[in-house]
Amino acid sequence: MGNIEVRQFAKADMQKLGDLYRAVTSKGNSVFWWVGEEENWPNVFVAIENERIIGKGQVSVISTIPPGSPQERAHSIYFNLKTLSQREDDYPLHDLLYECLLRRAYDLKETLPKSNRTVIGIGNQSTEVSNNNYFISKGFVYSKSLYTMRRDLSEYIEESVLSALYRYSQETMISKEGIDEYLAMDMEIWPDAPIGYKQFIERQKNSSWTMFVVREGVTLVGSIMAWVDEDGDGMIEDLFVRHPWRKQGIAKFLLSQALAYLKDHGCSFAELQVETANISALSLYHAVGFKEVSEEVRFHREL
Repeated sequence: MGNIEVRQFAKADMQKLGDLYRAVTSKGNSVFWWVGEEENWPNVFVAIENERIIGKGQVSVISTIPPGSPQERAHSIYFNLKTLSQREDDYPLHDLLYECLLRRAYDLKETLPKSNRTVIGIGNQSTEVSNNNYFISKGFVYSKSLYTMRRDLSEYIEESVLSALYRYSQETMISKEGIDEYLAMDMEIWPDAPIGYKQFIERQKNSSWTMFVVREGVTLVGSIMAWVDEDGDGMIEDLFVRHPWRKQGIAKFLLSQALAYLKDHGCSFAELQVETANISALSLYHAVGFKEVSEEVRFHREL
């Protein structure tokens, strides 16, 4: 291994990072995190050789468990580590970045509530074999798999009708009280991986972000988020219906609203992710025209 410098990402690295991004993603099916705003750069590390970025590591808190939650639930901090394709098996290079990520993860852990433990994880396409094997060598174990599903928005979108028992609304600006209400419901549905306030606000920054909600009276019973990504594709996330209100067509109604919204905003396709083991959700998404296009695998270990 030659003379490699590993340090925090800086503004001057932006063009070189673009070169790495294009090299890594040119093959397709690679999970590459972008660096985000400058406030996030302390979480980003680059490996430089001969004035070229040959690898990048990034760390982020994905979910925070509120104090008072059951002890078996854990905060999640995720890593993303990518190198040039010709260095995919260069594990000493990976080690240089991994050590930086691990130190930063311990720093981030100190900012999380002490009431629950913390796990670190990664999420890669199933085809990223070398990268997955590297993390397995570091003690990471399989956690779960998710399909990315895509729907062609040029195809007919069946209109779904909501029962008169319920009312729905579209929201683009949400009050602090409204966010707190949503986060409480999100915690109810996904107690092991709640979205949390910070990530909710990050979602809102996406182009044309909106949320459709269904209520019975004043009670929030279901919701879905939709936005347009940097490639002009429609993204759908966090579709949920609370248990007492399921199997009444609410989820299908919310999906139809989100799909129509994204089509109206010029999107050609809509994408979402779903756990491969969630048979009922897969059945719903197939029924409205989604098809699997790739599979992401996730691994984790205690921190």
